[in-house]
Amino acid sequence: MKKTLILASVILFATSMAAFAAPEKTVKTELEKPAFKVDKPYCKMQPPKKGPDFQKRHEQFEKRLNLTDEQKTKAKELREQGFEQMRPIMEKIKEKQKEAFELQKNGDTEQLEQVKKQLGTLKHEAHELRMQNMKNFEGLLTTQQKKELKKMKEEGRKNFEKNMKNMKKHPRPGFGPGFGPGPVEIPPQPPVKTEVK
Repeated sequence: MKKTLILASVILFATSMAAFAAPEKTVKTELEKPAFKVDKPYCKMQPPKKGPDFQKRHEQFEKRLNLTDEQKTKAKELREQGFEQMRPIMEKIKEKQKEAFELQKNGDTEQLEQVKKQLGTLKHEAHELRMQNMKNFEGLLTTQQKKELKKMKEEGRKNFEKNMKNMKKHPRPGFGPGFGPGPVEIPPQPPVKTEVK
């Protein structure tokens, strides 16, 4: 009777452990990963749309700087000129990003590093062009307008830093640990010991 009771309690314990045990997690292999769209690299971020909101911000910008009609006309010419200069660089960047995406998908690390260097050079060119365009725009402004623009930049920087702090405290879904490339490592599970007498 005593042996039967012990055997029954061991069986009950073993079945309850199996019922409450967490399901085993598996690591996805290369073949199980979702297929990529070849024509478009994976990116969750969408480019800003130039709709009514953009127009409203642009008008507020001009109003806050108190631009004259002549300054507005010259600024528009500078913007259009800068856009035409930037267009070929941005097209090259898109081509190189697609190329890098394909190389990463195929696992060609040597060529990928070369393409990343080329991308870095193109992005540096774009940055330099933006800085030059900003200098050209600032050349149109009076001393008072330059002070106001500097104040606006500082406010924008503070808002950016504030948003980044909020992002660290409350990251968006899909970002953070476990969402990056590579296999997810599963911590080792302690062995279950059962002794039967």
